[in-house]
Amino acid sequence: MTTTIRAARPSDSATILGFVRELAAFEREPDAVHATEPMLAEALFGEHPAAEAVIAERDGMAIGFALFFANFSTWTGGRRGLYLEDLYVTPTARGGGVGKALLVHLAGIARDRGWARFEWSVLDWNTPAVEFYRAMGAQPMAEWTVQRVSGEALEKLAGR
Repeated sequence: MTTTIRAARPSDSATILGFVRELAAFEREPDAVHATEPMLAEALFGEHPAAEAVIAERDGMAIGFALFFANFSTWTGGRRGLYLEDLYVTPTARGGGVGKALLVHLAGIARDRGWARFEWSVLDWNTPAVEFYRAMGAQPMAEWTVQRVSGEALEKLAGR
């Protein structure tokens, strides 16, 4: 069975949202998804897209996706980088090279666009993913931790 990777289309919005929900459940946050199909469609395919997505398929069936956007680094002379927000492969397709195919495809996008980096975050308890990423050549940014302000804390910080 051959895996193909293609750019997501507006008609994929429901599939992408389903994958996002499955990923959130896997990451032990099933109630954290507030996105709707129209919200994702606007974010990915609206007038000013915030991100892009690709779909992995086998025999015309979607079996995974990756959602990404450009980030920026002054350290690389202002060259952009690719930030992978979500990578998901359906449980029945795992172990069949789909995740690798998605990463290879995204690395090609970064290279073809002249971008300097390809980065993402992974939950520290997700040992299979961490081992998989190491096997792909990823290096941990051990001295860096992600910081986030959201919800009420964001409102407070913004002075509202």
